[in-house]
Parts: sequence; structure tokens; C-alpha cells
Amino acid sequence: MSSQNVFQFKITLKDIEPLIWRRIQVPSKYSFWDLHVAIQDSMGWLDYHLHVFRMKRKHAHKKAMIGIPMDADDPALPGWDIRIDMYFIEPGQTAEYEYDFGDCWQHEILFEGILLKEKDKDYPLCLEGERACPPEDCGGTLGYDELLDILNDPEHEEHDRMKEWLSGWYEGYDPEKFDKDKVEFDNPKKRLRNMMSGSI
Repeated sequence: MSSQNVFQFKITLKDIEPLIWRRIQVPSKYSFWDLHVAIQDSMGWLDYHLHVFRMKRKHAHKKAMIGIPMDADDPALPGWDIRIDMYFIEPGQTAEYEYDFGDCWQHEILFEGILLKEKDKDYPLCLEGERACPPEDCGGTLGYDELLDILNDPEHEEHDRMKEWLSGWYEGYDPEKFDKDKVEFDNPKKRLRNMMSGSI
């Protein structure tokens, strides 16, 4: 695969309506760890929890698990050792991406296409998306639904407490708002060093 290519993906958070989604472009030479960081940054997650990709290579019988192996018995392959172009071959392929094994945020990753890099653009790039992702540690989809009900009801006894709790994570959290121009992508190599050293 040429180093001048970029892969385009659509990331959709499952089991939530209206949809929360992002469309991103990343270098084709990216590893699954690099893609993980780009997903985290574009969605708005804070990368506080474990993650795993699940997908099949062509002609394989079982799905591979790619993420952060916790010990020798962990079936997950280390994402930093595996390039995405080893698995994403043809547009239309999908993968599962799970973040936070407690809240179990399930995402669909749709491989939309292979494009040439544009000289005046820096990658990764967030092209578009809709709605803010749920706050960290809000209790999965059920907890998120309950949180939205509380935020939409100023008379709810938990309304002020939940707003105060959110302010510790996000400034002016608005579940309907997403601005692609405010997405900032971290350096995945730096994030990996921090993860390995235990500082994230």
C-alpha cells in the first residue's frame, strides 16, 4: 500500500438514537493503535479505559481481537504491531470497536474508501460528524439516556448535581453539539509511550 494513500472510515456509536458518528481519514500506514487514538480524539472520548477491535481477515474463520493484551493468556493482539492495511482491504468492510468494558460502548467502523493524500492537508483529519459522544463513566447507553432525561428537566432533583459533575469533565457539555474544527488529534506514538509508562 502506498504511503501516499489515506483510508476513510465512518465511526458510528451503536444503540443510540439520534446517531452519534464521525467520518475520518487516516494514513494507510497507521497501526490499529494509531486508529484507536484517532477514533478516541474524533469521538471525544478521553481514552481512560481499555478497548478492542474485532474483525475478520479475508478467508479467515474467526474474528481477530486487536487491542491491549493484559497478559500472556489474553487473546487480543497488540494493536501497535498490526497495520490497518493488513485487515482493511476492500471498501465496505466493517469492524467492531468496543471502548470501556464496563460501560461497553460499541462502535461500527465502516471502511469507506482509499484516497490519495492532498498536499495541503494534515492527517488524520475529521471530515464531519454529528452529536457529542456520551460523557465518560455515565453508565453505558441506559445511563446515558437517564442522564439526558435529567439534563432536559431543570426540575429534576439530580439536575444541578449532574450539571456540576459534567463540568468536571467537559465545559458546557451539549449532547447535540459537534464541531469538526475543534477536533484535535494527539500523537499516537506519544499516547502509546504514556500508556506503556502508566501515565494514562
